[in-house]
Amino acid sequence: MKVASLLSLSLSLLAASAEAIPKTDYDVIVVGGGPAGLSALSGVSRVRRSALLFDDHRYRNGPTRNMHDVIGNDGTPPDEFRGLAREQISKYPSAHFKNGTVKSITSTGTDDVSAFTVTDATGKNYTARKIVLGTGLRDVLPDTPGLQEGFGKGIWWCPWCDGWEHRDQPLGVLGNLSDVFGSVLETNTLFSDITAFVNGTQNPEGEAQATASHDDWKEQLKAWNVKIDNRTITSIERIQDGAVHQNKTLDAQYDKFLVHFTEGEPVEHGAFITNFHTAQRTDLAYKMGLNVSDEKIVVDTSGMRASEFGVYAIGDANSDGSTNVPHAMFSGKKAAVYLHVQLSREDSASKISKRGDLSHRELEKEARRAIGDNLEPQWAKVTRRN
Repeated sequence: MKVASLLSLSLSLLAASAEAIPKTDYDVIVVGGGPAGLSALSGVSRVRRSALLFDDHRYRNGPTRNMHDVIGNDGTPPDEFRGLAREQISKYPSAHFKNGTVKSITSTGTDDVSAFTVTDATGKNYTARKIVLGTGLRDVLPDTPGLQEGFGKGIWWCPWCDGWEHRDQPLGVLGNLSDVFGSVLETNTLFSDITAFVNGTQNPEGEAQATASHDDWKEQLKAWNVKIDNRTITSIERIQDGAVHQNKTLDAQYDKFLVHFTEGEPVEHGAFITNFHTAQRTDLAYKMGLNVSDEKIVVDTSGMRASEFGVYAIGDANSDGSTNVPHAMFSGKKAAVYLHVQLSREDSASKISKRGDLSHRELEKEARRAIGDNLEPQWAKVTRRN
């Protein structure tokens, strides 16, 4: 197929769809005010896309004392980081913030042109051409007394985020037996005194699950001198706060807890790494009918596109396999770039469709500028696959 034919076909399709591009309140609505959502808002605002960010002030790292492994912001409290980000983004006239909860997002577009109506908790509607979901995950914690209170403050799930500050102290592993091996793989360079509190899961079923994941888990745990306590936990009591008992020179925090059981004496221990399930923080992805697998919104990572045209999912909420602040910012920026270019293509096609006085050659030139000059190689790739 000739390039000119492809251009004419593409131009016809784009022009047809461009006629239906609706007027909306914003180019983009971002849902979620964490690092991912803020990064997306910054990205679209810097190219003068009108955007509204909804922030319900629920963040996965909200309980955390400090962020770590974030270049230039190591040790920054998460709320300070978000506050500074909002302040900096606010200088862009096209960026807007709204404190509140999104209750529903409804598609009002077509297969070729996306448009959405967003309804907040008060019932007010907002419209946009693109949606970015930075809605995050939540950690599904057992109802063990003291666990929720200590989470993010001596009890944590990410060794890169919190491990260094508790290095060389006794480490406890909380969760099922089958998850212990993975935690030790991640932490053995920071901790040599490790006890796994597996809460009654060291049984034939639990051992079979551990073996299914790692054949030699028993030998490996012995080699690392990992101890296993199989007693049922009744509560975890804080007896020392690492925010108070710390050595700033050594960059160390000294949290201490008492672990209580249904039988036997309690055990005093330092920090804990957890192995608990996560879930989507909101039900928006399910309400929208997006493809969700293992509690992650499935995306095409080339642009963080979700299964519905015009919807992007970023940060912990998506399926690209990484959950941390740098990743969240990266994915937000990537989605911002992709959707901006997509909007530009749609805008360009709309402008071309209104210029009926152009000659065929001029139309081809306009089409090249609107959709790029690499159609022939792209077509070759498609035909090779077919």
